[in-house]
Amino acid sequence: MHVFVTGGTGTIGSPVVSELLTHGHTVLALARSDASAKALADAGVEVMRGDIDAVDVLRDGVRRTDGVIHLAFDHRADTPAALTEAIGVETEALAAMGTELVGSDRPIVVASGTPWVDGRASTEADPPPTDGPVGGRGRAVMSLLELAQQGVRSAAVRIPRTAHDDGNGGFAGLLTTLARQRGVAGYPGDGLQRWPAVHARDAAVLFRLALESAAPGTSWHAVDEEGVAVRAIAEVIGRRLGLPVRAIPTTDFGPYGEIFAMDQPATSQHTREVFGWAPTHPGLLEDLENILP
Repeated sequence: MHVFVTGGTGTIGSPVVSELLTHGHTVLALARSDASAKALADAGVEVMRGDIDAVDVLRDGVRRTDGVIHLAFDHRADTPAALTEAIGVETEALAAMGTELVGSDRPIVVASGTPWVDGRASTEADPPPTDGPVGGRGRAVMSLLELAQQGVRSAAVRIPRTAHDDGNGGFAGLLTTLARQRGVAGYPGDGLQRWPAVHARDAAVLFRLALESAAPGTSWHAVDEEGVAVRAIAEVIGRRLGLPVRAIPTTDFGPYGEIFAMDQPATSQHTREVFGWAPTHPGLLEDLENILP
């Protein structure tokens, strides 16, 4: 399959591209910078220059390929306004690519986030949040999945709060960045809230499997660990960086603070049963030992 990939040089995107190439697919990847274009070309990928706000470029990428994996998002958004803008850009991108796929029966797999449910771990059957700081992302993904009724084999792979590789990525990566900036490994609340996690290379396998065979309109959980206590994450970060560990105000975590403070475990039992997906890479706390002091 010739696959159009956005976000192909990110923490998850790089192993997704490698996973596709290793399993006989070819890739057309979007690149917004010279550095990204070089990295993709060096990996043996056909490069398309542009950003996800260029909907005409996205439509062209869809037309030229057999399927799509969408991973691009501006994770640099560090204020509520910037986050809202990033979600708006992604919403328009998904709408453009989805519309291009209508009636084709071709697949599009979009990265989403695991939902949170009071009192239990979330499952693949739970809907994404459509309110709150990232509610717009949930609404955009739901609209894409609804295109299954119009001949689009749309699917969502829900990524945990932390998709990590060599100690980098996801919410744990943000904790590390903040720790370096502020001289303290901080956590919100009592730190007992749990975040699900997955190694990026394990998540990449699930993206490929979903592209190849996921049923239209379905959601899947790329969850290895159901929930790792945030304070435990901060303790490893503090020890590796030689910094004190303590609770800090939720507001210090910017637009994600409200989500950081939630207990939000998630399971992947259904995903594992359907695809035979079985993570093999290190867990989050073990991987955080790779953080450089």
